[in-house]
Amino acid sequence: MKFLKKIFKNSRSSEDGIFFDEIQKVIGFKPGALIYYQKAFTHRSTNRMDLKGNPMNYERLEFLGDAMLSSVIAAYLYNEAPAGDEGYLTKMRSKIVSREHLNELGRDLNLIRFVESKVPMSHFGENIHGNIFEALVGAIFLDKGYEYCQQFIQRSVIIPYVDIAKLEGKVISYKSLLIEWCQKEKKSFNYDVFEDNGIDGQKYFGVKLSIDTKVIAKARATSKKKAEEKASQRAYFVFQEKINSKQ
Repeated sequence: MKFLKKIFKNSRSSEDGIFFDEIQKVIGFKPGALIYYQKAFTHRSTNRMDLKGNPMNYERLEFLGDAMLSSVIAAYLYNEAPAGDEGYLTKMRSKIVSREHLNELGRDLNLIRFVESKVPMSHFGENIHGNIFEALVGAIFLDKGYEYCQQFIQRSVIIPYVDIAKLEGKVISYKSLLIEWCQKEKKSFNYDVFEDNGIDGQKYFGVKLSIDTKVIAKARATSKKKAEEKASQRAYFVFQEKINSKQ
């Protein structure tokens, strides 16, 4: 935490501070208004306010960055997949900007090292990585405009991570895929969720997934959402051949 305070302290006093240099390495060009980038890595737990009394943290920048990512990725897919219809383009964009993928991007850039917070880093969930990546994109847009934002996304997201052929076969939600298939095939489905405290005292959630009243898969995880997704993945592999034939 001392290192983080040093970064912010130096960045406010001079443009050649540690924060300036480190951010320049990440984004690939010289930042202009450092305040946007400082805000992009400020957690709400700091309770900071700007001169007008508005909260100063990354949450609003996260909203803006999400919109910019969607815009740039949509334009890229429109040009690179001319035969794709609206539904195809929407699915492909969802795969690229999925929470899982954004978390991976944030981790790869090690953005967590810049975060200033009064909450211990160990208390953050996985989504913090994707959240601050989106906030960084929002900061770039406010600082440099759309063109620089597009260049950053092209260099940091599209070139190293986007392979359209591979993405076509990637499943981002087994639960959504399974429900869609059940609805098309007029099959009934039910997720029976129950708490399971386990032998270690840790709170888990167990799930039994039934299709046409028959239990197809079981799973347990630390949240209902994760347990349902895990059960859906197991059920998907049971019906994989039938589901894929309908794609």
